[in-house]
Amino acid sequence: YQRRVHGVMWKLTGIIDESQISLGVGVLGMPGSTAYGGLIDVLRPQKGEVIFVSAASGAVGGLVGQLAKKVYDCKVIGSAGGEEKCRLLKEKLGYDFAIDYKKVKDANELAKEIKAASADGIDMYFENVGGMHLDASLATMKRGGRVALCGFISSYNESGPVVAHLDVRQLIYNAVRLEGFIATPWLSGQKGSFLKDMSGWWKEGLLQVQETFFDGIEQWPLAFQSLFTGANTGKVVVRV
Repeated sequence: YQRRVHGVMWKLTGIIDESQISLGVGVLGMPGSTAYGGLIDVLRPQKGEVIFVSAASGAVGGLVGQLAKKVYDCKVIGSAGGEEKCRLLKEKLGYDFAIDYKKVKDANELAKEIKAASADGIDMYFENVGGMHLDASLATMKRGGRVALCGFISSYNESGPVVAHLDVRQLIYNAVRLEGFIATPWLSGQKGSFLKDMSGWWKEGLLQVQETFFDGIEQWPLAFQSLFTGANTGKVVVRV
């Protein structure tokens, strides 16, 4: 079995069978390699550090939190929309703290929730959302903090440039690093050992895979829409 995305092909034969083919577009595909590369090579976690993950119940965020907790022994704080998703973070994915972003009105309130989970602030932020999540993470970032810029879903429908509110002096004097990235180097095997490592952790039971299925090609508009409405948990898969 092989998958191709933007000219990148990765081989899954010998790793999964046909009944598990959806994993090739999830934990063993683009979302998995995004989580893998962003956490391991961009954020470079150390044992005991604190990470905040937005869209924490999504295809990428859910894997980031599990890797940070179960592989790197970090303290993990996640943001998700609604009580059900917050329960999932703590009860199934191993997050230490879950913040329901639907119950906060702005970055200041979100920052207070982050500080309530970790009074000293955070060492790392995995960015999937943008907006108040980025503002709150920078406001609670420790000296030497790192931000992996992966997605900005709160602004995907905007036609103009995405504007972020950055206090450059804070970034300089606190030695905070922001780094944007895409999955290609890890998905293609140019960096790291993505398929070997992720398939191994999955087979060991360290990673819980969340998927939301839609059956039939005619369902793809609803599947796509679910990414923006929060109707999905984990990876959205259309079965045809």
